[in-house]
Amino acid sequence: KKTSLHENLKMGSDGESDQASGTSSDEVQSPTGVCLRTRVHRRISMEDLNKRLSLPADIRIPDGYLQKLQLSSPPFDQPLSRRSRRAKLQNFHSPHPVLSIRLQGTYATVFKGRSKLTDNLVALKEIRLEHEEGAPCTAIREVSLLKDLKHANIVTLHDIVHTEKSLTLVFEYLDKDLKQYMDDCGNIMSMHNVKIFLFQILRGLAYCHRRKVLHRDLKPQNLLINERGELKLADFGLARAKSVPTKTYSNEVVTLWYRPPDVLLGSSEYSTQIDMWGVGCIFYEMAAGRPLFPGSTVEDELHLIFRLLGTPIEENWPGITSNEEFKSYNFPKYKPQPFINHAPRLDTEGIELLLSFLRYESKKRISADESMKHSYFKSLGVRVHALPESEFPPLRLNLSFSHLSAFYIREKEHLFYLSFCRHINIHS
Repeated sequence: KKTSLHENLKMGSDGESDQASGTSSDEVQSPTGVCLRTRVHRRISMEDLNKRLSLPADIRIPDGYLQKLQLSSPPFDQPLSRRSRRAKLQNFHSPHPVLSIRLQGTYATVFKGRSKLTDNLVALKEIRLEHEEGAPCTAIREVSLLKDLKHANIVTLHDIVHTEKSLTLVFEYLDKDLKQYMDDCGNIMSMHNVKIFLFQILRGLAYCHRRKVLHRDLKPQNLLINERGELKLADFGLARAKSVPTKTYSNEVVTLWYRPPDVLLGSSEYSTQIDMWGVGCIFYEMAAGRPLFPGSTVEDELHLIFRLLGTPIEENWPGITSNEEFKSYNFPKYKPQPFINHAPRLDTEGIELLLSFLRYESKKRISADESMKHSYFKSLGVRVHALPESEFPPLRLNLSFSHLSAFYIREKEHLFYLSFCRHINIHS
């Protein structure tokens, strides 16, 4: 565990020490990876010391006692300076990036690496810092939110490494995202797995919403999955805390295909319901194997929505007929189409839940907490609702291995095993 005290040191340009901590000027890597620093020494009386000990301090262990037990203390190398630790950051990960993503004008590169302390795989999100602008607001927002969000269905932020030129976020490593998973199984997922993944999305989202945090960028690429079938919400770069209702939010949030119509029409007065529309789109995509509303422009996106759900009227969206943005498009008067024709693999309860996500009036959309209690999830049992936030649901997984992609082969080897799952039911 790293020590946080550090006194009377010369600070570098990035706010970190330029000199070695401890009593030596040598900069040597500790074999345990522990960064030792000098502590502030204060005089402690013998009376104070005795209060903290189970035995009085003047009681001595007899000579030779430790030798009889063959006990010895491990040798410690000299501590590292922060500059030395920064220089050794490249040893933490592979030099080859596996993914490049754009974060609102600033590029971030994600590396797959391995922790030298735990030997576990990690994902390192390296964000270049501009001297004039400093850390991008998306990175600051992601760090500030994730450090307080601790849940089994939210990606874990292990550490933050700040240097003069970059900010590196160290996350737990997950094998792939939901989009890659759907591609690997030929966009034909087991309907039981659709239910399992949807429940985990809602579980992580409900935790966020109870803490007044909106994700605002839900899409398959931001839902990560490991070999055990654990799904976690990731990429909180557009997320933000919402403590009170406000009209100051931007309407340029959520990837176009998963953006609700109220936001598409310019509304910036929204709450947790913005995420629920995206959940509905993802639910359909998992069940049908294709995006629900793959529009190329805002107008095209609205046209696809209205053509399927029907052009909104005052009865299902109060105030829509006076919306200037809506009137400017002059959409045809579409009637809603039966969803069973578009998602035949969904049963009646599944379609009912899907339509609850896709309501035009935002406040009428079902919440994450309410949706987990929907009868669609009845087959998962009641135990899933009583689990601590740090645990995954003890689900029985029904797997089909008709698509033997590399990931499906790994699924078969691991039986898609959840660490807490006691019973696994496999259909061939």
